[in-house]
Amino acid sequence: MTVLTRPILEINLNHLLANYRLLTQIAAPAVPAAVIKDDSYGLGAAEVVPLLYNQGSCRHFFVAHAIEGERIAALAPQAEIYVLQGIGQDSLEIFNSIPQLTPVISDPQMYDFWKANGKPAGKAVIHIETGLNRLGFREYELQQLNSENLQDFCMVMSHLACGDEKEHFMNRHQLENFEALKNLYFADIPGSLSASDGVFLGDKFRQNMVRLGAAMYGINTAPYRANQMQNVVTIKAPVLQIEPLSRGEFVGYSCTYRASSERKIAIVSIGYGDGIPRSLSNIGKVFFKIRGKLAECRIIGRVSMDNIICDVSDADGVEIGDFAYLADDFYTLDDMARDAGTISYEIMSRVGKNTRYLRQYIRD
Repeated sequence: MTVLTRPILEINLNHLLANYRLLTQIAAPAVPAAVIKDDSYGLGAAEVVPLLYNQGSCRHFFVAHAIEGERIAALAPQAEIYVLQGIGQDSLEIFNSIPQLTPVISDPQMYDFWKANGKPAGKAVIHIETGLNRLGFREYELQQLNSENLQDFCMVMSHLACGDEKEHFMNRHQLENFEALKNLYFADIPGSLSASDGVFLGDKFRQNMVRLGAAMYGINTAPYRANQMQNVVTIKAPVLQIEPLSRGEFVGYSCTYRASSERKIAIVSIGYGDGIPRSLSNIGKVFFKIRGKLAECRIIGRVSMDNIICDVSDADGVEIGDFAYLADDFYTLDDMARDAGTISYEIMSRVGKNTRYLRQYIRD
């Protein structure tokens, strides 16, 4: 008899590649760039980058920090790697040693630092602010750049605030701001406005390059329509124990659940220490595959660090060692995030970076 105690994270690389190819088709003729920051959203850049580079012919990647670019540069030797958080004293040595890296410059102080240190990479991407009010040059700062300064940039980019809401007024507002600033200051270089969500907003939003991140990993970045992406992530964990629960008995920390009738419970080896939101306490659900059918079971009591407790009273046939599925094709990370009151990006990042999982890659 095989006994497992750790949760399992399955990552379907076939689906990830198919998603990238579909997004590339939708966005054409815009150049596709893959966003592999945060270790490919926690799914493993060491696996994702060679897949996209060799089988997807991807030649443009975005990372958050130079150290992330350093880790994947050798895996994509002919690719351009853009660093979203830009360049600073803590990354200068990396930029000087890896010519593939291109900094994204977001303010005059960073621009001055880049110039003062010999302009690593020769050219940079300039990030302009168009409505999100996060990183980016404001227009008054652009006005201070002279014609020689403007020649330092190979691309201009910005970022949508509400790209996942098709009819939101901010999308049109940012597009108009972006096009006005680009035409005024950067008419001769390519532009990039959209991440995954903007791909679905139409040609004008795609500009010259699109940054493909969450949708490539299976997340629905256009929730106003059916998800065209294939699911990439499966989370499952073994049942460690099955016990009867008498009427009136409590379950879990703080006794937040009390049985109103005779129940049967399963203790599953996964919890918030594995990145599962504690907000799923008494709200979330798991699924069991029993004789070819799915059985939906409620999480009862508090989600604890290492375990969740599930009501399996109506799931006839669940046994110790069976897997409880917390995310799969039939109940995705988007579904879990909705029930938890958060976003699937956060769950994917937390789960993906967690070292307690047995990680399994599905590939051809």
